[in-house]
Amino acid sequence: MNYQEQLSPWVVYRLLSNLQRQALDRFRRRNDAEAYLKTIQRLQPNDRFAIVYEGMSNTQESHIFPCLTD
Repeated sequence: MNYQEQLSPWVVYRLLSNLQRQALDRFRRRNDAEAYLKTIQRLQPNDRFAIVYEGMSNTQESHIFPCLTD
């Protein structure tokens, strides 16, 4: 993970078929990611999205948080 990605650990992903995902944007704060998510959901109501925290950790795991999609 490069330095710029470390500064913005919250990522909004579009969930695609076959367990694929597409990163849409990165944010420093979760509330900024949630605001972006609400906007993108209004523009693309049929797509599915997720907010993921990709901060530095010893195990390098991503933590997926539920969002308001269905």
